[in-house]
Amino acid sequence: MHALIIGATGATGKDLVNTLLQDNDYSRVTVFVRKSTGKIHPKLTEYIIEFSEIEQYSPLIVGDVFFFCLGTTLKTAGSKAKQWKIDFDIPAKFARLARQNDIHTCVLVSSFGASARSKLFYSRMKGELEDAIRTMKFSQYIIFKPGALLRENSDRFYEKLAVTMLKTLNSIGLFLKHKPLPTQTLAEKLAKSPKILPDGISIVELTNIAEL
Repeated sequence: MHALIIGATGATGKDLVNTLLQDNDYSRVTVFVRKSTGKIHPKLTEYIIEFSEIEQYSPLIVGDVFFFCLGTTLKTAGSKAKQWKIDFDIPAKFARLARQNDIHTCVLVSSFGASARSKLFYSRMKGELEDAIRTMKFSQYIIFKPGALLRENSDRFYEKLAVTMLKTLNSIGLFLKHKPLPTQTLAEKLAKSPKILPDGISIVELTNIAEL
């Protein structure tokens, strides 16, 4: 299979690239990035692109499976409008071009609690992205809804707070199904999912990711 990725320089994306490069079922891995990943591998193709001009890269968006790992925080983005552009607009544009180019499978990293009806900005944004891609009717559409992630050297304050709270609750036997998930584990499940899940829409909830 030929895999494509956006978000390859983030924590989950980095682990996913490494996982796919080691997986014999994936013969090629193509990443679209603003800056180089610094990786060199016979299976890896890296395109450093201008994300404000995605349409011009349409001829490069060809393959079998597209993994969407792109995302940022409100603090890093600087405003809700800028975060929306990164977390919603860019993935939606890539997804539309991927569908036009007959890519079979879309694998989206969304978020626990994501819903277009949510009153929370982040959850609503992720939910609206899920719905937008759903209307594109990929042959196989897989949505992952992870909760708190264990990222190496994370600078996400609220995520680190959530991880700390969950670890404390887990230590006394509470919320054991909601243990923080290492990004490496998530990456392994992302890579595995197109090979074992059926065509159509599959939603992999927080409590089911580790069992996949």
